Order: sequence, then C-alpha cells, then structure tokens
Amino acid sequence: MHTRKTMKHSICMVSDFFYPNMGGVESHIYQLSQCLLERGHKVVVVTHAYGEKKGVRYLSNGLKAYYLPFIPFYNQCILPTIFTTFPLLRNIFIREQITIVHGHSAFSTLAHEAMFHARTMGLRTVFTDHSLFGFADASSILTNKVLQFSLADTNHVICVSHTSKENTVLRARIKPQMVSVIPNAVDGTMFTPDPTKRQKNKITIVMVSRLVYRKGMDLLASVIPQICSCHKDVQFIIGGEGPKRIVLEEMRESHDLHDRVQLLGAVNHKDVRDVLVQGDILINTSLTEAFCIAIVEAACCGLSVVSTRVGGAPEVLPPDLIYFAEPSVKDFVQTLHKAIEDRRKGKFVPPFDAHERIKKIYTWRNVAKRTEVVYKQVVEEVPYDSGDRLISFYKCGPLSGKLFVIAAVLNMFLLWILETLWQPAKDIEYAVELTPLQNFRQRSQSIDSSVVENKLSAKRTYLD
Repeated sequence: MHTRKTMKHSICMVSDFFYPNMGGVESHIYQLSQCLLERGHKVVVVTHAYGEKKGVRYLSNGLKAYYLPFIPFYNQCILPTIFTTFPLLRNIFIREQITIVHGHSAFSTLAHEAMFHARTMGLRTVFTDHSLFGFADASSILTNKVLQFSLADTNHVICVSHTSKENTVLRARIKPQMVSVIPNAVDGTMFTPDPTKRQKNKITIVMVSRLVYRKGMDLLASVIPQICSCHKDVQFIIGGEGPKRIVLEEMRESHDLHDRVQLLGAVNHKDVRDVLVQGDILINTSLTEAFCIAIVEAACCGLSVVSTRVGGAPEVLPPDLIYFAEPSVKDFVQTLHKAIEDRRKGKFVPPFDAHERIKKIYTWRNVAKRTEVVYKQVVEEVPYDSGDRLISFYKCGPLSGKLFVIAAVLNMFLLWILETLWQPAKDIEYAVELTPLQNFRQRSQSIDSSVVENKLSAKRTYLD
C-alpha cells in the first residue's frame, strides 16, 4: 500500500461520463480532480473513447485522462462484460501506481468494473452516487442489483445529498455508516452575474439541461404555452440536446412561439454562464434529482430559481433564492406566475448578493477537503481477506449472491493468469510524472518518447 506520512494519494477517477461529454458528473470529476491536484495528490481519469478522442490526453494543470478504446453501447456507457476490461485497467493501475480507485455514477459500467477489478488487486475503492432511482420498474431493479453487487465490496460511498444517501442505502442494502454526504459545488469565478446581458422590458426564463424524460421535458412543454399566453413580455431560452427536443419543437410549432422560445441545442459547459446571464429566472422541471448543480450555477449568476420539489433539490439553496412547485403542470404554472410577478416588482435577492452567498457555501476546494477525509479513512481501514470478500458477495441474494461469488473467483483466477502468464507487474513500466503542469512544460522537450509511450500506442494531445 502506497501511503506516505503526508497522506498523499494516487487516485484514479473512473466513469463512462467525462469531457467532451457535458453534464453534472463530468463537471464534478473534472473540478474535484483539479482541486485534488492542487492539494498535492496524483490524479488520473479513466473513461471510454469519445469519437476520435482516444489514447492519453493532458488537460489543464497536467490532469491526465485515459480514453480507453471501448465503444459506448447504450446511453454513453460501454457494454457490460466484467472481465474484458481487466487487462487494460490493471495495466493502468500498476503503471500509475494507483492506491485508490474512485468510481462515479450508478449508470457507469466502466466505473463498476474498475472498482471490481481494483478490489481484486487489493486496492481501496470509493464510489460517488450522483442519481436517484426507483424500486419498482424493471430498469431500476436491474440497476439496483448491479449497485448492490458493486457496493458490497466498496470501501466507502459518497452521495451528493441526504436524500441521495437514503436512496442509495436502501437500493444497495448497505450500512448508513459507510456513506458520507458531500454536495456538489460551483466555480464562483466562472459563474458571475452580468445584469447588462439581460434584455430590458422582458422577463427571460432560462433552462439548460439534457432534454430527456427525467428532466421533465413533457412538463415543460405544457407549462410554456400557458405562461406565454398570460405574460406577453416573457420569453424562453432553452439550452441542451436530447431525445425530447422534438416535443419542444412540436410545442413551439403548434402554438406559434418561434419568436418567444429559443432552442439553442447543445451548450458547452464553458458557455453555460453566457446563457444564464441572459435570464431573469431559471426553471428546473426535473422529475427526479439527487442534487441539481444547474440551480446552484443559476443562483450564483444572480437568477431567481423555480424548481420542482423532488429528490435532493430542497436541500440545495436558501429559501429566499428558490421557489418550489410540485411536479404538475398546474402547480408549476402557479409558482412560475408568482416568480415572474416578484421579479417585476423587484422582490428578489440582488444578483451580486446572491453570488457572494453561493460561492461561499459551495466551493470545490471544500469538496476536495472532505473527499480527502474519506480517502484517509479508507486507506487506514484494516484490509480483509478474499474469504470475507466472497462472504459479502454471497449475502447479496440466494441466486445472485452465488453468481457474484463465481464472478469474483473467476476474476481472481484471471488476475493470476495476467500476473504469471501474461504480464507480471514487475514488467510494467511506471508512468513518468508530468505534473504539475509547470514542470511538465519544462521537461517535455527532454523526455525520451520511448519512455512515455503509453500502452495504448495512441497519439497524445497536450492541452492547456
């Protein structure tokens, strides 16, 4: 176990969701990684290939990202195979001298498989759950069983809200003591108010979201026509892409609202602030939400927020910065009416006052410090042997438990094959340390390319 007196860790963040894909999980991984680098830890990110983006890339401050040559199978996730990812992930873990594998998102196949392989190798694992799930439909039942299997062998779990913690504990059948709550955060330097960008004599309502069912696009499509018919000075700006875009386009066409409803399509995260500052009110119509970073970013930009009262959303903002509505057309329209009238009357928190409050409440440096405490805890835990591991899997169910045990035994056998017959750990060359970025720039000209050649044999791109 690689533990120094200063407790600096070598961390591998793993998820199917990372840049250039945009979303809350992607932003969380990137921002947390940057702050952990700042605090002296080593961090690498592992995800699957995104189009032509394959191999090893360097992002800001020398953050290294491995884009593995696996093709997304469904919803940006790779095909679940359990064993086929082991050789490449093992190579990366050894090459980067990883001590902690941190998986993100219950949807991510790659995260679950990476944590499973890491535990087989004796590494410590942490998992962050970013979503809420139900218990009754077929999709939720399957996802919850996979989560139960994955977390039965995980050292610690992080949830982004107390509601999310309750949901995860019930779904995965784990002890509440092994779950910590660490909320998301916002970059206060990026999301700043700019009242000059708002259109005078208009109330602009903004939404930036994935256009999917879970985000309440059908609800939104019913709300917009009613609001437009009652308030002639209201216009909508909607950023995001997804399968439910067609619902919004049909609504706009059938009610002849082309001049009042603007659909921007996909918005890069660096451009989100430029969209938000054009608005007076941000709306969140989600049907389920573990945290909702979008409403924090909007409040930090000085917007009033109207949100459905679902999941962890009520935990996020102070009461004077947000209006809540039930996820129904009637209640959401009434609540949005009130927010619009309050905006006209000037009954809202001044933008720069809201900004100062939010940026003090939610900071990525604070998230990194609290995550660091979790890392310290899992590193200091007394390791258990393979027998205890198999027992934890066996307890997952009368049938599924036996299948999980078989998978674990086969994985241990595969590790033996990789270590003795394929590529012993001693033959895997350690990666050259290229962080911090200042040192990397100075050294990159003199580093022998044969030394830093990655095992994927992929061309690298160095990005500031």
